[in-house]
Amino acid sequence: MKSEKPRFVVVSIVVAFCIILIVSAFAIAADTEQVIQITAKRFVYTPTDITVKKGVPVVLEFTSLDRLHGFSCPGLGIRTDIPPHKVTRLRFLPQKAGTFPFHCDNFCGSGHEGMAGTITVK
Repeated sequence: MKSEKPRFVVVSIVVAFCIILIVSAFAIAADTEQVIQITAKRFVYTPTDITVKKGVPVVLEFTSLDRLHGFSCPGLGIRTDIPPHKVTRLRFLPQKAGTFPFHCDNFCGSGHEGMAGTITVK
């Protein structure tokens, strides 16, 4: 009867190699995302003008300093609620170049209509 030890060693090496490849792929993906931090408060987003690259994954990280706000960018098909004092992440992949307006779509008081900005995809 032949020993199973050489077979076990080969399988172990293959499994370890696969794990290394998977972990590396996740690390590369995390490095290639463009992360943009956005603060929302009555009646402004900061920053109001955002520039991203077409085909590069984007993570918008929102924090509301005061109350519930909304974020809507219909031209890019993205939308989220921004609850107060929590980080809300919105991932998207810009597929088309252009300048796309965004706005708050949760009424937050007089001045709400001016809570807007643009995302430029180059």
